Amino acid sequence: MKREIIITSDGSTTIHLPDWNEQYHSKHGAIQEAYHVFIKSGLEYVKKNKISILEIGFGTGLNAFITFLEGKKNNHKIDYVGIEAYPVDDNEIQKLNYVIELEASDFQSIFDKIHTTPWEEKHTISEDFLLTKRQQLFKNINDENAFNLIYFDAFGARVQPELWTESIFKRMYKALKINGVLVTYSAKGSVRRAMQAVGFSVERLPGPPGKREMLRAIKT
Repeated sequence: MKREIIITSDGSTTIHLPDWNEQYHSKHGAIQEAYHVFIKSGLEYVKKNKISILEIGFGTGLNAFITFLEGKKNNHKIDYVGIEAYPVDDNEIQKLNYVIELEASDFQSIFDKIHTTPWEEKHTISEDFLLTKRQQLFKNINDENAFNLIYFDAFGARVQPELWTESIFKRMYKALKINGVLVTYSAKGSVRRAMQAVGFSVERLPGPPGKREMLRAIKT
């Protein structure tokens, strides 16, 4: 499948898949979306100094890098697990401008380390940030009672509806600890109903630029 690096509306890059007309991040602003959906509505909402995070769709590593930056700023201790069935090519990673756009040149080595550490092993990225990257299909996730927060950042239901089903969200529900939180950019009614069907309490929130709403789900 053809892949292109494009500039989104806030100046940050993402990967575009022309055949699907789909991007790894919002074309209205990759960095803005990450902050709004996953940091503001997820990490800041959970309010824990020690937090375990599961990312569904590790992709470009943007969410992991921003979470590292926010964790450092707020003295969080983060254990981060990123799931990706099809890892992004190193040549594409080199073309992403996140370090520049985030004015985080002091942490270029951290961004590089996030991408160069081997998969399937837990690594110490910094004193307060542990990272495990797992190459795995989402349908094979079997974690139980392991995470405080899930970043659900899969490709959209329009192109991969099988990733937004009750069976997938049942696995997400099991993976979370009690009172754990799942956030996603999606606000589709079918997605909300699938979450509710497996036990989540779901709320609609204002969405990032280009989207009217998003969803936050809580395991009660």
